[in-house]
Amino acid sequence: MDGMLSQEEIDALTGGGETPADGELLSEAERDAVGEIANINMGTAATTLSTLLNNKVTITTPRVSYVTINELSEQYDRPCVFIHISYIEGIDGNNILILKEHDVKIITDLMMGGDGTNTEGDLSELHLSAISEAMNQMMGSAATSLSSMLERKVDISPPSASLVDLNDTIEDYAISSFLEDQIVQVAFDMKIGDLVDSQIMQLYPCDFARELYNKFIGNTLGKSSQPEPDPAPAPAAPQPAPMQQPAMDPSMMQQQPMMQQPMMDPSMMQQQPMMQQPYMMPVQNVNVQTAQFQPFNAGVSPLMQQENIDLIMDVPLEVTVELGRTNKSIKEILDFAPGTIIELDKLAGEPVDVLVNGKFVAKGEVVVIEESFGIRLTEITK
Repeated sequence: MDGMLSQEEIDALTGGGETPADGELLSEAERDAVGEIANINMGTAATTLSTLLNNKVTITTPRVSYVTINELSEQYDRPCVFIHISYIEGIDGNNILILKEHDVKIITDLMMGGDGTNTEGDLSELHLSAISEAMNQMMGSAATSLSSMLERKVDISPPSASLVDLNDTIEDYAISSFLEDQIVQVAFDMKIGDLVDSQIMQLYPCDFARELYNKFIGNTLGKSSQPEPDPAPAPAAPQPAPMQQPAMDPSMMQQQPMMQQPMMDPSMMQQQPMMQQPYMMPVQNVNVQTAQFQPFNAGVSPLMQQENIDLIMDVPLEVTVELGRTNKSIKEILDFAPGTIIELDKLAGEPVDVLVNGKFVAKGEVVVIEESFGIRLTEITK
């Protein structure tokens, strides 16, 4: 054997000579390879998302199929969030992740330190920025896993998120490769704790799916064609060192009289086994202390909190200054006219409230900076 693969073996590995069946965009081998690559990537991404959200994230085995944009709009919620991912090194191509609008709101709330229940209101730029950062962390770790699989560096550009209505804005948003008759769809079931039991979907252009397959199979064949190195000889077992007898002081030998012992027959000496005295190790004093352990805390460690905060430092938040509030009946509101004075529940000179993303965080006093109003913070809430 010369270590080279035969043509039959190569065909068995690559599905050589196999062509897609009628109505199929990819051969069975290509579909299996794309599903396996997606499975490994999303498994790594699920671990990253679990750390980011401090919640258990489970993503199931993928299901590979073909879909058109029209079919996708019928089976998926409208509107939904498209996350566009481009590969800029190692692989030439791009794909799209699709998430439901409600799932994006839950993920964003968890990233902000909430409990995942603050999902009221429309999807804002804050949600899109947060989900882009989450997908950047997830797909970055997936690209690292893909690098190990293909044994080459794979890198992505920062993902971009957009709220898309599949019936109206798909032509304005998606690139031309996703507008072809059929594209490859890889669907996963995704669970986030008890909050999300939904579906996440990846879309691949057919050309990009075939390139993934060719890179994967080419790397597999490269490994198979290399001859296996000869096994190294096993090291010889070490011989036990002979036990040394403690040396006797010559002065003690002179002081002790030699005892006369009867001469023994040499044949008898050979029959009697040699008796060796065990060597006693000297006892040393050892400083023994009681082990002390840190108290177990099932919550999130400060290190984990700091790491999660660093991931969202660039996410913009809405800061609102509230001068005061009041309650009015519908009749009084209907009587509003230019010049109407509304009395608020704040006294003159009393600090105003500062809210970040709708949550009260500080108090301050109103100041004038050139031609604009400003707030000088006087108290930060804990």
